Amino acid sequence: MEDKNQPMSDENLDHTVEIDLSSTVLDLTSFQLHDLNSVELPPSLTELDLTTNRLSILDPRLSHLSNLKKLSLRQNLFDDAGVEPISHWDALSGLEELILRDNKLTKIPDVSIFKGLLIFDVSFNEITSLNGLSKVSNTLRELYVSKNEVPKIEEIDHFCDLQILELGSNRLRVMENLENLINLQELWLGRNRIKVVNLCGLNCIKKISLQSNRLTSMKGFEECVALEELYLSHNGISKMEGLSKLVNLRVLDVSSNKLTSIDDIQDLNRLEDLWLNDNQIESLESIAEAVAGSRETLATIYLGNNPCSKSSNYSAVLKEIFPKIQQIDSDLFA
Repeated sequence: MEDKNQPMSDENLDHTVEIDLSSTVLDLTSFQLHDLNSVELPPSLTELDLTTNRLSILDPRLSHLSNLKKLSLRQNLFDDAGVEPISHWDALSGLEELILRDNKLTKIPDVSIFKGLLIFDVSFNEITSLNGLSKVSNTLRELYVSKNEVPKIEEIDHFCDLQILELGSNRLRVMENLENLINLQELWLGRNRIKVVNLCGLNCIKKISLQSNRLTSMKGFEECVALEELYLSHNGISKMEGLSKLVNLRVLDVSSNKLTSIDDIQDLNRLEDLWLNDNQIESLESIAEAVAGSRETLATIYLGNNPCSKSSNYSAVLKEIFPKIQQIDSDLFA
């Protein structure tokens, strides 16, 4: 039986793709198209998804889609020259979402024409600088530049309405120039080279990831009282500190560090997920006191690959401490 979800084979690429000319949404994901010659582009389109094709040049007919709000060119073969024409297409100025993820870009493209842009994604490219972001509309809500070669956070001062900033897997060494992001809710900086936490005075963030960096201290989160999720795994942290005021914290991941004890979370009464695996915690004796505030809320705990996890009554002790526990390491309970 033919699998309708499979991409079109090369022998089908020359056949015209049947399109309803009154459509507002066109999804051509995984059609393996080299160009759009076989595709009708209805002028009524508001969303066009060209994810996972073999496109390297923008079809000039796109310049007439004046109703377009969302355009995804994810996972194609576009280089800087290939996407350059879009910066001149006035009819597309109402675009709100532009996805250029997973292509061959080496710089931030000029998208200044889009005065109401809300989502901009250039992750998984070969971008070496954030130069060019200063031209991006200050209406932006979500910015994704992960998995590139960016060494410095810059040209983001005007994004006062930004809610999500993703700069993971780059070459960043310093947290800086975040002061004006007063509405930021999520900050993703995993897999960089950051040694010191500096949130530049921001205190309304709800999610922060600094996994796989070079941190040796937890200090720097004390004023983030709205914080709900904190991810700090795979660093060099030896002490849990600066957490006692984070009363809204639900998820705390400090796995794969150098911790020898559990500290500074005894007053957190909303904690649901606690990841402490792959540390150097010796004993379970003081754990009940250490997590006193979350004994009734904790649903998941990871303590595997600590010396304490080798004790014969490991799971039984944890179940007794946490009456509502649903998961201990990889073991799930009904």
